[in-house]
Amino acid sequence: MNQSTLAEFFLMGFSNDRDGQIMHFVMFSFIYLIAIIGNVLLVITVALNCPLHTPMYFFLANLSLSDICYISTTIPKSMAISLTDNKVITFTECVAQVFSIFTFAGSELALLTIMAYDRYVAICHPLQYSLILNWDACMQMAAASWLTCMIHALLETVVIFQWKFCRSHRIEQFFCEVPHLQEISCSDTRPSQILIFVIGSTFSSICCGIIFISYGYIFSAVLKIHSIQGKYKAFSTCIPHLIVFTLFISTTIFVYMRQKGSSSYIVDLLSAVFYTVLPPLLNPIIYSFRNKDIQKAMWNIGKKWASFPSLKIR
Repeated sequence: MNQSTLAEFFLMGFSNDRDGQIMHFVMFSFIYLIAIIGNVLLVITVALNCPLHTPMYFFLANLSLSDICYISTTIPKSMAISLTDNKVITFTECVAQVFSIFTFAGSELALLTIMAYDRYVAICHPLQYSLILNWDACMQMAAASWLTCMIHALLETVVIFQWKFCRSHRIEQFFCEVPHLQEISCSDTRPSQILIFVIGSTFSSICCGIIFISYGYIFSAVLKIHSIQGKYKAFSTCIPHLIVFTLFISTTIFVYMRQKGSSSYIVDLLSAVFYTVLPPLLNPIIYSFRNKDIQKAMWNIGKKWASFPSLKIR
């Protein structure tokens, strides 16, 4: 079978048992609902509260938008497969999934990098903060991160779908994951693998390098603060970002650094959940629990919404 005759793949998902499929559908529905509500609520909170109209929260809102798109790339299709037991994903849908995963995973890392730079400027150069991170600069950095990630995703996707798929249509995963596409390809994927690795590692190394350097300067500056309260305030704005960054990097490293040959089918599925589902699910929770400004803003919005019925009765 050559490339021209391949019109669809089959996503094997978590279970062929009907009870297992229903359980998977219910669990993913709950996870997806929580992730969407959390991220949408975070975006609304930032948009409706003037005190949160700062660069830090602007980039946080962008991160939430990326998370909404990221988790929507894989979970709805997987839920539909479990509900209908129709495992088919068309070639076009698979291409779109791969492109979207690269785009939104990349934007996650790019935005976390910008947020680290934001904290560096705020803590190390507080008097120049509004000058360095003015709204024009923020808009340009956000646009550049999205555009760069889309170009990166396009390059990766074009390289991957130059492969010919003639061994099988079965993808042993709940979405079109690149390592599994490689397994069913009958092309020599080594040259493209090297290219994908070089492009991906270059992008990741630059982002991680900026984050580590930023936090090196941040920690150095914070340790020079004599006031304990001042140190706590500085660290409190960095802790959520550090937790989110560590979560994203650790899950991604776990997936791509483990030995594929020794992994079981279940381990492959769960590790994919780690880097595609956990970050969008936990990011808004982490920022909500660790940030008093967001908690206060959400509380104020909740009180305003709760007062609407009483206003109507009057």
